[in-house]
Amino acid sequence: MTLDQSFQQQVLTLLPRLRRFAVGLAGNPADGDDLCQITIERALLNQDKWQDGTRLDSWMYRIMRNCWIDETRSRSRRSETFVAEDAGMSVGGEGAQEATVELSNVDRAMQKLPEDQREAVLLVMVEGYAYKEAAEIVGCPVGTLNSRLVRGRDALMEMLEDAA
Repeated sequence: MTLDQSFQQQVLTLLPRLRRFAVGLAGNPADGDDLCQITIERALLNQDKWQDGTRLDSWMYRIMRNCWIDETRSRSRRSETFVAEDAGMSVGGEGAQEATVELSNVDRAMQKLPEDQREAVLLVMVEGYAYKEAAEIVGCPVGTLNSRLVRGRDALMEMLEDAA
């Protein structure tokens, strides 16, 4: 099986964005990296199903979302528990500890959102997708995505205000 160099290069270019989305979905870097690896493997195996000239990033995000849904269902069936990430990261520099605490608050708040709202917030507010593109990735109407985004953003704001 020979892989198209252009396809591989485009996937490599997307890697930082894919990883950021994966970590956002999974809730921690280790699971996010696993999700990213599974996504890339599936994309490479199914490269022939991608149509040249269409948006590779949207196609990859859909694959990742489907992989995440599969993984979530699998974990649920196995009744695995999630272990919280170790606290106590060593931070240096003035203001770095405060910034780390704030980012930690945002991350915890994101993980408390229902999955559909978290996806909408990640795709639109973090990844910068237009509502229509994000709706296509998630597979719902634009109005539904907009509703999820508004509810998610409002819930985040409320949780972050409470944390302050």
